[in-house]
Amino acid sequence: MILQGKRVALPAVPVVHRQFEAHAHAAPDAVAVSWAGRQVTYAELNARANRFAHFLTARGAGRGAKVGVCLDYSDDMLVAILGTLKAGAAYVPLDPAYPPARLRMLLDRVPGLALIVASPETSGLIEPAPVEVVGFEELSGRLAALPATDPATEVTGDDVCYAVFTSGSTGTPKLTAVRHEGWFNLMNWLKDEYGLHRGSHNLVVSAFGFDLSQRALMTPLFCGATQYLPASRNFDPMLAYRLLNTHDIRTVHCASSTLYLLVDWETARGGDALTRLDYVLFGGEPLKAERLADWARREGNTCTLLHQYGVAECTDVATSYDLAGHRPGEHEVAPVGRPAHNTDIHLLDEELRGVAPGEQGEICIAGTGVGAGYLGAAGPENEKFTTVDAGGSPLRLYRTGDRGYVNEDGDLVVLGRIDSQVKVRGMRIDPADVERALARLLGVREAAVAVTYTDSGEAELSAFVVPAGSDLAEDDLRTRLMERLPRNMVPARFTNIPRIPLSPHGKVDRAALVDARARGLR
Repeated sequence: MILQGKRVALPAVPVVHRQFEAHAHAAPDAVAVSWAGRQVTYAELNARANRFAHFLTARGAGRGAKVGVCLDYSDDMLVAILGTLKAGAAYVPLDPAYPPARLRMLLDRVPGLALIVASPETSGLIEPAPVEVVGFEELSGRLAALPATDPATEVTGDDVCYAVFTSGSTGTPKLTAVRHEGWFNLMNWLKDEYGLHRGSHNLVVSAFGFDLSQRALMTPLFCGATQYLPASRNFDPMLAYRLLNTHDIRTVHCASSTLYLLVDWETARGGDALTRLDYVLFGGEPLKAERLADWARREGNTCTLLHQYGVAECTDVATSYDLAGHRPGEHEVAPVGRPAHNTDIHLLDEELRGVAPGEQGEICIAGTGVGAGYLGAAGPENEKFTTVDAGGSPLRLYRTGDRGYVNEDGDLVVLGRIDSQVKVRGMRIDPADVERALARLLGVREAAVAVTYTDSGEAELSAFVVPAGSDLAEDDLRTRLMERLPRNMVPARFTNIPRIPLSPHGKVDRAALVDARARGLR
């Protein structure tokens, strides 16, 4: 089974920063960045990025090099990113929200790291660093003496533009590389498909280390719009909502759990900043449609919710679906739609043969967005980038490890991870299936299910429930769930919690749930 995206021709040199440069020359006085009350024009941002690019190339950190960026959200961050791209190098996000020990571990996994850009507030997090650490404050004099003109560095669509860490199927962080052509194709598709333009101002609400944040940062600059950056290192719904309410922001890219928090904030206060947006582009984890249903039905809500699917290894987004077409009573799981331009979705069996329409298979991605692979890795992880025979021709694709099918409307439906299935009492179970059933119970606002282990080492399911009102009784939850699920899929334990903990990327932090339960049992 194959879903094929529309074929769209790309420029001969599909590199994102050239699009930004075109806007800088066409509308130099337009505002490119707004951060902490400061506004930076396209001309100023371009000139500063050019000087940094010339600095990098003079230091030998040009085409093919890796530049670590360990900065809080600011105009300096965008100078570092754009300057790195203009020099022909690839940037590596080093999220200052991470613990220092994790940052140091990640640094050891970056092959070809030339230098790191940091600030006085972040440099201590990466000490001792394996390479030189530079900051814009100390470089200000040297940068001012360098040309403000666009560098003449040759950059091609096959060059790597950024590399982001993602946990592979083993749980070990892997550094996956994205090519310029794939990144350009993604933003060009978003621009063409959804009509993004110079007025499509964006607010970043996700952590810098998240793959989603890379296109969130660059898409408005690709379109000539303004990028609004938070003044906080960690996501703050109050601050984010205040910015949405104050400025003419039109788009937000975020994880599903982050969207729930913003919707809750707006609902509790009777605001309308979210409902006035043009688009929220979200995904990254199973959708709990009931968390959005009441808000989406509000009178006057003109915001389009785009439920998207993709992986970091394939430039973040592969498919998209307008949630207005979702009918919760008819669909158990909300679709994630159809492929982006120049992207194909293949549903394959264990032998990498196509499955029949309507049958479940492993979701594999082919096309322009497939990345350059894991840097510095070998063995099973890199084997997920594979080549299959497609009508007598070799086809490179990425095996996501997700299972899904194509519904009668021709939309992709993602059912969960193949490797997230666990064996409980002799039966294989996907915790996401249990979460969906729990979320449909009256009185349950939100739920998460994690695998825990008994003293004898046997796996069992533990449910963590956020009640809509007062705490819910464990026996009552179990009884009602058994009306919907087989006995072997009903969790052994139910725990009421005030909120679902989120990781720095805005996704459900299941490890924190398990740790909290373990501490409670001691």
